[in-house]
Amino acid sequence: MDMITKMVMERPVVIYSKSSCCMSHTIKTLLCDFGANPAVYELDELPRGRDIERALLRLGCSPAVPAVFIGGELVGGANEVMSLHLNGSLIPMLKRAGALWV
Repeated sequence: MDMITKMVMERPVVIYSKSSCCMSHTIKTLLCDFGANPAVYELDELPRGRDIERALLRLGCSPAVPAVFIGGELVGGANEVMSLHLNGSLIPMLKRAGALWV
């Protein structure tokens, strides 16, 4: 958990992903299209990716990827991010976190 805490505090937006996950790809594309420039950690490509995945599951991420953190706080997975986008609160959240300057 300490490893995740440290990683998510380094950037305004952090996405834990797997390179083969289509929902992860969708969320990465959405946030990048907004200009958020997230830090993306591909768990299937990291030496300690399995440990991080287990920690994300303990935090309540189910499934473990995609797991999106904005401003150091867990937002959730694809469903939660898309819900925030559809109700109009995702962009303001990204702005408050310092991920967008518009």
